[in-house]
Amino acid sequence: MKRTLLLTLAFPALLSAAAGDDLGLLPEPKRVVRTAAVGFRPTTATPLVLQLPDDVAAAVRPAARALGFSVSGTDAAAGGAVMLRPSAPADSLRPHGYRLRLDAEGAVIAASDAEGFRYGLTTLRQLMDSDSLPALDIHDYPGLEWRGVMLDVSRHFSSVDFVRRQVDLLARYKINRLHLHLTDGAGWRMEVKRYPRLTQFAAWRPQAKWKDWWNADRHYAEHDAPGAYGGYYTQDELRDLVAYAAERGVTVVPEIEMPGHSEEVLAAYPELSCTHEPYKQADFCPGNEETFRFLENVLTEVMDVFPSPYIHIGGDEAAKASWPSCPLCQQRMKEEGLADVEQLQGYFVRRIGRFLESHGRHLIGWDEILSDSLPRQAAVMVWRDTAYVKRALAQGKRMVLAPAAYFYLDYYQDAPHTQPEAIGGYVPLEKVYSFDAEPMFADCPDKLMGIQGNLWREYIPTDADVERMLYPRVLAVAEQGWTTEPARYRQRTAPRKDYADFRRRALRHVEALRTEGVQAFDLGRETGRRPESQTPVDHMGVGCAVTYNAPFSPYYPAAGAATLTDGRRGDWTYGDGAWQGFISRERLDVTVDLGRVRTVKEVSADFFNAPGAEVLFPVGMEVELSVDGREFTAVGRDDAPADAPATQPVCTLAWRGEGRARYVRVKAPAGPSGGWVFTDEIVIR
Repeated sequence: MKRTLLLTLAFPALLSAAAGDDLGLLPEPKRVVRTAAVGFRPTTATPLVLQLPDDVAAAVRPAARALGFSVSGTDAAAGGAVMLRPSAPADSLRPHGYRLRLDAEGAVIAASDAEGFRYGLTTLRQLMDSDSLPALDIHDYPGLEWRGVMLDVSRHFSSVDFVRRQVDLLARYKINRLHLHLTDGAGWRMEVKRYPRLTQFAAWRPQAKWKDWWNADRHYAEHDAPGAYGGYYTQDELRDLVAYAAERGVTVVPEIEMPGHSEEVLAAYPELSCTHEPYKQADFCPGNEETFRFLENVLTEVMDVFPSPYIHIGGDEAAKASWPSCPLCQQRMKEEGLADVEQLQGYFVRRIGRFLESHGRHLIGWDEILSDSLPRQAAVMVWRDTAYVKRALAQGKRMVLAPAAYFYLDYYQDAPHTQPEAIGGYVPLEKVYSFDAEPMFADCPDKLMGIQGNLWREYIPTDADVERMLYPRVLAVAEQGWTTEPARYRQRTAPRKDYADFRRRALRHVEALRTEGVQAFDLGRETGRRPESQTPVDHMGVGCAVTYNAPFSPYYPAAGAATLTDGRRGDWTYGDGAWQGFISRERLDVTVDLGRVRTVKEVSADFFNAPGAEVLFPVGMEVELSVDGREFTAVGRDDAPADAPATQPVCTLAWRGEGRARYVRVKAPAGPSGGWVFTDEIVIR
């Protein structure tokens, strides 16, 4: 049976969309046909008519209200209404797609499911504040099924009301997954009725800021201890959040970390660790049956609260430090025929995966979970590098891509010296937008579930900080998730990406968000990339051979042996492929061969600083000169700034004088705090 509902438009203006070609829509629709005719501009008095089956109307009504629509008891006007009706074959809609037509008489949104109507209404909302609109016919649909954002509430806790606010903002841009990182060493955030110590003790710590806690003894506190920081969500609060998000087309995906990142659990229940001592372990003991009994009980309560088809189990960065010496782990390996602790972790993940499958759910985890015998329906979230895409494809796994170099939203989004302290890295809006998954999946489009932006919160303590780091970069995640279509990659005849156009639209949305009180980063005042990285540097050492008296790290090779004399300098992140990393005992120790004896008047190098990643300035730079490559003379030293703030990402160390040399040796030993040393070019003049 169909029911006709009348609603009145009553939502606030989101943005000013200019008439003509630039509608300012974000994400950008697949196809927009405009005519010279004047279109229809809804007002707060315009009725919204739902000519839909009861079940679809019931699903659409909350989303309509969330967008500002309100129920009206009046009859539909003869014209000038917004009509929602089931799609017809002529609409040629894809799954979850919609068709929105605007002309002088009114507006019609056609779709085949509730998701399509929600998306059509969301687009209509973005058009609302235009002074005039052309007649439009929009055909649109999502490119990827998973368009997600991960919010870490373990390192720093946020209220359920704040999370609801983020749901509203994500839904506005057609983001349809909110991944909640509920547990980690910094605090457990979900009520588990069977294990009350998780919220009485493991959810609280003496220090409010993660950095202070991390640099102290990393202990926890009783919930009623004076000054205890933390919090958790009750199961009823989470059920309400799940329902609230579902009404807006957003699925909440819970993450319960295992086997690593579990210090808080093992402090509350130390018998689940290999040593049975609190504050000694970060990993569950996979040789202990009590471990699996505990985790299955926890996951049972998680599944009772979260209807998400996928349950995230983490699986990343397990140190496995005690597994080789733990008698229970060794016995498990013997019984299961496992050769090493990596296979033992595979056993752990498979066992949890089978448990979830037995309850009609599927496992998803970070790319460390990859093994040859994951449950068939398990999915992989790739975070370390897209190189893991090939491994996942070889095992037939579906993937959500969240590579850190593009989608870690806790990295600096602008020049670090202009921003509050972050963990490091540099992922500006343009970098997020530039990611392109289509070529990797052109031959297997069904294996790409989606993409996701991740906001880890070690250095993001407040809600205002969360919004500053999320927006506008979430807009690029939304655009990418909506417009990416690997199945159509080989059919494209024109470039899919236009950052200049996207940035114009993003600027407009950022202005509107900030007007509404969202603490978005002011994109209009973006400093941008490091100037030195934009043009090559010319000096007498360019192209010269370099001898590494101490090796560079294979994890950060940059361009290998050519790096330090290739004329290329790095940007605001040490991981951009221009900065070369050193972690050996000597750190940086290289000799540049100029090819012949020359007069040298200056030797300089830039060094990188990202304390959150243990990338630190060296204690200083020492320069030695030699004519024959055997006998070197020390000519100078330049000391690095002591205790440099994290917001000083680069310092230049230099020697200036005059000497004759063919060989220039440069040393940069680590400072008293150790850490990595990174440099990008040895500049010799």
